[in-house]
Amino acid sequence: MNAAEIKRMRTESVLKELIPEALATLEDGFLKGLCVTDVECKKGRYDAFVYLDKTPFDEREQEYILAHLKRVTRHLQNHCMAAEGWYRCPNFHFKFDDRLEYQNHMDKLFDKISKDLDKNG
Repeated sequence: MNAAEIKRMRTESVLKELIPEALATLEDGFLKGLCVTDVECKKGRYDAFVYLDKTPFDEREQEYILAHLKRVTRHLQNHCMAAEGWYRCPNFHFKFDDRLEYQNHMDKLFDKISKDLDKNG
């Protein structure tokens, strides 16, 4: 692992803590309670993909949240820059995380296979 990768991972870790703090300062109830599941920075740390937990929201609420997050992105960046003393912050791209649903689906399939093997063998 080289120095650039370590810096990128450190930035991801810091953003994973700072973004929920910044969201908690907002007035909007939907945005206040968002759970950040992961942050992935691109190689140059100019862009950061912020993954949010989507389980408590339906499709319409998700669209509302993504639209409002685009509006407050600059506020979130300013909060992160002020907290860490950075002179620039990555551009945030918000997405809802499908990995948890995928993992739960895989767990159910493995449970089903396990039950079928126990029943048959």
